[in-house]
Amino acid sequence: MAVLEQKSGIQPLRFRKTLAIILQLAVHIGSALPLLWLFYAVNAGLMGGDPVKELIHFLGIGALRLLLLTLLVSPLAQWLSTGQLNRLRRPLGLWCFTWASLHFTSWLALDLAFDWSLIGGELIERTYILLGFMAWILLLSLALTSIPKLMRLMGKHWKKLHGFAYVVLLLGCWHFWWSVKSGWMEPALYLAAAVFLLILRRRKVVHWLGSFIPAPSRPR
Repeated sequence: MAVLEQKSGIQPLRFRKTLAIILQLAVHIGSALPLLWLFYAVNAGLMGGDPVKELIHFLGIGALRLLLLTLLVSPLAQWLSTGQLNRLRRPLGLWCFTWASLHFTSWLALDLAFDWSLIGGELIERTYILLGFMAWILLLSLALTSIPKLMRLMGKHWKKLHGFAYVVLLLGCWHFWWSVKSGWMEPALYLAAAVFLLILRRRKVVHWLGSFIPAPSRPR
């Protein structure tokens, strides 16, 4: 009987570890393959009449989708009662930062040719670019503090900082909306998905917002 209990305890543990590895591999493969296709598409001339614009747009949309998936993980794990899904948040978040960095770098290199005088002017004159830059800076801080050692050092402050993912999501949707010159349907769909996710996570969002409100001082 003890042997049976021991076996029944080992098998679910091995299954959970195997499932976690498979899911993380799926995240890495699913996030990397579109970049490989993009490299092929650019060299094969498949990016349409304005390849620079299409390339930048492709990378930006990819980053926004990965951010949506990152924030979807916790509600989905709770709904399915599968805690293993929570391990996907870190790789998804890092891939989101990678795509966002490629989006930003492509704009700097292909649109502005790294002309720093133009970059400053663009940030000032075009509000949607400033919004996107702010979102990228926040993503950079979230990516840098995803190192396990820093997570332990920051303690409760880590969760407070990473709550800014909600701000990044709204900035990203806002950046996308203002960047399109015609047609609002696609940005509206992404904004609707973002609002839906924030509603699903409303308790965490409210708790995060409340962490910025100082506790009332006790009377002496």
